[in-house]
Amino acid sequence: MSSVYQFLKSIPWTVAIATLFGLSLAQPLFRIVRALSKPLTSGLRHLPGPSSPSIIWGNAREILHDQAEQKMEEEWMQKYGHVIRYWAALGTPHLFTADTRALSYILSHAYDFPKPEAFRAAVGEIFGKGLLFAEGDVHKRQRRAMNPAFSAAHVRDLTSVFLDKSHELRDIWLRKIAEGDGMHETDVMSWFSRVSLDIIGLAGFDYKFSALSEDGEASELASLFTNGSVIDPDQHFSFVNVLRVVFPILQSIMDDPPQFKKMKADNLTMRQIGRELIQQKKDAILAEVGTSGIIEKSSVKSRDLLSLLIKANMASDIPESQKMSDEEILDQISTFLIAGHETTASSLAWILYEIARHPEVQTKLRAEFTSASNENELGVEDLMALPYLDAVLREALRTRAVVAGTTRVAGKDSVIPLSMPYTDVKGAKRHEIRVKKGDIIYIPILLLNRSTEIWGDDAKEFNPDRWSSMPERSAEIPSVYSHLGTFLAGPRGCIGYRFAVAEMKALIFTLVRDISFELAVPADDIEGREAIVTRPIVKSQKEKGYQLPMILRLAKE
Repeated sequence: MSSVYQFLKSIPWTVAIATLFGLSLAQPLFRIVRALSKPLTSGLRHLPGPSSPSIIWGNAREILHDQAEQKMEEEWMQKYGHVIRYWAALGTPHLFTADTRALSYILSHAYDFPKPEAFRAAVGEIFGKGLLFAEGDVHKRQRRAMNPAFSAAHVRDLTSVFLDKSHELRDIWLRKIAEGDGMHETDVMSWFSRVSLDIIGLAGFDYKFSALSEDGEASELASLFTNGSVIDPDQHFSFVNVLRVVFPILQSIMDDPPQFKKMKADNLTMRQIGRELIQQKKDAILAEVGTSGIIEKSSVKSRDLLSLLIKANMASDIPESQKMSDEEILDQISTFLIAGHETTASSLAWILYEIARHPEVQTKLRAEFTSASNENELGVEDLMALPYLDAVLREALRTRAVVAGTTRVAGKDSVIPLSMPYTDVKGAKRHEIRVKKGDIIYIPILLLNRSTEIWGDDAKEFNPDRWSSMPERSAEIPSVYSHLGTFLAGPRGCIGYRFAVAEMKALIFTLVRDISFELAVPADDIEGREAIVTRPIVKSQKEKGYQLPMILRLAKE
């Protein structure tokens, strides 16, 4: 031991520092060398696809600028087919495929095609290491523990929460219409963000965000979301921060930008409040079971999702191997709050955008709603039994999928089957795609939803009537909901899709029944901007950020 100490002591400090510095550079240098050599060794280089406009950027900047609409990718498909190679940064080839059999294979073998490491690191910083982050056996265990909280039966029990908050938002808007002599202009995007936060708070954690409150009663946690600091996608996914995630050494030599520091601090606040909620739920469960202290899976009647998770974690009749730690549950809180809040609010905004653009759709919806059951007696079965509401929701989720695409990485060498062959750059016809471990695969959700080959020549048009006669090929789309790629499919399909669908139906039913909606700016002045999810902005008012201004009036009888 002393000889080792003497040896270490004899090393000059300059050599030691240089060695440590060299080791710290080893990983980023290895990544750069691996990326630069990829074009020479990857089997993807033989796939058809566009040329690279930049040695450094490849096609990456084009893709990022077009993410919300995917027009460029659509042009690629028309030119090269359903199996395409495009170039990422540093000339790395990536796979882009809209072949339905290939996508079914990838999504059904989800643990062989995990999310890329860099993406998971970025997601982990925002959401924590919850269900969106987890892979493999950890994901299986977390998903198994959370499935009961998102079952059809449990979502049915939450209908009153959805409707109560829908009524609260409607009443606020009706009051503002009355105060405005029959009309009121407002940004519906911001209101949907607030109401979805309130719903997640009550249904998820029995927590009152009071985000809809206009008298200063909003909770501390609500203020973190409504001021946009918990997650600022433009800041988090800026070029500098993406580099910091890919090359962690940069985090030790670069200061966080002020906005990023604020976002991280607010995330810590959110997690601290989450810990308090977990402890409160534990205390409530122990109080509910009484002196026996025996907790079983069916012994606690609380209906919020957090109570169900903690109850399962404390239950004696559930194996330890199926339970989650408190930190894992805390990560699920972050995941559910941020992911569910952003996607639902954005989806609601786009649904209302399409309804406002099509007055005839509003009229038809309102007629269906007024003939439905008394709204005070409405249940989830009643909402699901409204065929035109169902068609409108599906059509908006099809044409306006707020997550335009997703990325996977081959976890091992694999052969991906195809529904249709492609011709490689050497002229050979191929009936499968051979990928190597580490190859990146892009799944174009929005393009799949708008494919003219599947949905017909009017695939890009908003037409709820198409759902009365579904095209046969729509069944080829891998999906957990209604032949749409919107919620993905397989073991990693969206666990909360039933919750989201019921929540959106309750809000659209309640609002459109009593209020008419009209765009406050021309429809062509509104476009989608993608940053994690696609949200509306007004092109002539980009400085105002995400918004969807509308004119509200009382619905005509």
